[in-house]
Amino acid sequence: MTSIINSVFEAQQKNKYTLRLSTATERIDKLHLLKSAIAEHEEEVYAALQRDLRKSKFEAAVTELIFTYSEIDFAIKNLRNWMQPKYAGKSIASLLARNRIYYEPKGVCLIISPWNYPFQLLMSPLTSAIAAGNCVILKPSEFSAATSAVIAKIIRKVFNKNEVACFEGDDSVSKTLLTLPFDHIFFTGSTVVGKIVMKAAAEHLTSVTLELGGKSPVIIDETAGIKNAAEKIAWGKLVNAGQTCIAPDYVFVHETKIEEFITHYKSAAEDMFLHKNGQANESAYAKIINMRHFDRLTGLIRDAVKKGAEIAWGGDSVILEHTIYPTVLRNVDFDSRIMQEEIFGPVLPVIPYTNLETPVRIINEKSKPLALYIFSESKSNIKHLLKSTSSGGACVNDVLIHISNPNLPFGGVNESGTGSCHGIFGFKTFSHERAVVFQSKANLSGMIYPPYDKKGWILKMLEKLM
Repeated sequence: MTSIINSVFEAQQKNKYTLRLSTATERIDKLHLLKSAIAEHEEEVYAALQRDLRKSKFEAAVTELIFTYSEIDFAIKNLRNWMQPKYAGKSIASLLARNRIYYEPKGVCLIISPWNYPFQLLMSPLTSAIAAGNCVILKPSEFSAATSAVIAKIIRKVFNKNEVACFEGDDSVSKTLLTLPFDHIFFTGSTVVGKIVMKAAAEHLTSVTLELGGKSPVIIDETAGIKNAAEKIAWGKLVNAGQTCIAPDYVFVHETKIEEFITHYKSAAEDMFLHKNGQANESAYAKIINMRHFDRLTGLIRDAVKKGAEIAWGGDSVILEHTIYPTVLRNVDFDSRIMQEEIFGPVLPVIPYTNLETPVRIINEKSKPLALYIFSESKSNIKHLLKSTSSGGACVNDVLIHISNPNLPFGGVNESGTGSCHGIFGFKTFSHERAVVFQSKANLSGMIYPPYDKKGWILKMLEKLM
């Protein structure tokens, strides 16, 4: 495998100089071909997502296929404008010059994607990389092997491997790829692995985009509509069985509203994801990806209970079906593992508070999260919470939806990630913004060249202009 990878990488290194000359029309044509190939294999994608994660066709359509189609369509619509050199203002040193910003492809890029949304979290950055004119090597997750196989099939149908290639396999494939001097690496996954990717990239001074995760908190104040908040949080927490990087991780609820919140959360979760007899509705409720993560999640619950937490609702699991039922915990010790690690599953700690400064302090003591969710009808509270905290993105009176708008940058901050993607932000991620100055024929540069005697008046003039 190593020799094959090296051969493909070398072919792409040679081809990147041809691709950088590609026109908007040529790149748009490739995006159309990619979209058509996806549509042709759509049923295979649905079947693969069902096998890997027990995703319903509806959920897979909304969170994987439609998302991908929208990303491709948005790039096709806007690419000509994105590729145009952008005007830049003048400075004292270039009063007569024309200043422009050119967007050039970074070259050969590596995209490593995760298993939780295995289709769209690979196809979305691939769309941006193609739009920017790059060669790309893809490494989908081995944990979602069925989806990875369909992705590889689609890629082989659309692209020559000297332009886009897909390598399946375990982490040994990723380790081999990370030894190569890519021009850019785009990684989506855990913070732990993100650090490994960043260290590997540093060996070649390769630029990186890291879409990571973290413990995304929710704050519900006393002015919020509790039923509405509970319904939205239940959906955002339990879609894909909680295996979502921006899922609500834990919830602060004003102490006067906590019982009401748990009641409405339980009711919403039952309506959306369970049958009336309390069994999981497998046409709506996904499974945990594998036994490793199943054991991790059940271990988090056991540890929390051992340290004094109460299971307010749920807590059941079915090992043979990789199913963990929606679970609400209260009285959680902040030293328990579930409050230290990203949960990435359908378990929700609910924490009461009396003063807004308490959740602000606790959030700020932790690493900056990928997302922050605020439910409030108080403009002053909303303003205060947004100014007092930091996160990759935020939603007010909703969850998750910021990721679906290609006009917004999506990304983390510090331990939740670096860089951004989607729309023009993805295009820029896979592009180098090149500063270009077109100097005027009436060149005044000589005014600042040596010798400097008798040029004191020029210095005084420049000081006045500054």
